[in-house]
Amino acid sequence: MQLTDLSPAFGSVKEPKRKGRGAGSGNGKTAGKGHKGQNARSGGGVRPGFEGGQMPLQRRMPKRGFDNSAFAKVYQIVNVCDLSSFAADSVITAQELFEKGLINDPNKAVKILGFGEIEVKLTVKADKFSKSAQEKIEAAGGKAEVK
Repeated sequence: MQLTDLSPAFGSVKEPKRKGRGAGSGNGKTAGKGHKGQNARSGGGVRPGFEGGQMPLQRRMPKRGFDNSAFAKVYQIVNVCDLSSFAADSVITAQELFEKGLINDPNKAVKILGFGEIEVKLTVKADKFSKSAQEKIEAAGGKAEVK
């Protein structure tokens, strides 16, 4: 058997419907688009949500409620296990975390979370600490300072 001998199972491949052909196809002349009008034209049709000039549903619905996303404080997250790569007795600020590649922007807020373990004594200065992160840093002999 050769690769050229292979063919799909009978009935699994269907010929595409060829529009605009005469002679018995049933899709000649106007190609199933009817006569004239916006939808018969090339590039015709209306945008999604358009209701023929009637006020669309998405504009009829009331926009209610308060959304806090514009005021929400977004923190850059660093886990306690990521701090183990620093030398003992060093002071860690957002700038040091940025230089190590642990955060993207040294000017944005940083939160230290308690995932993992830490054995190195460090002084960590950040905007926020989780309770478990603070406990693990202090248990290793370090300090967790909120700046």
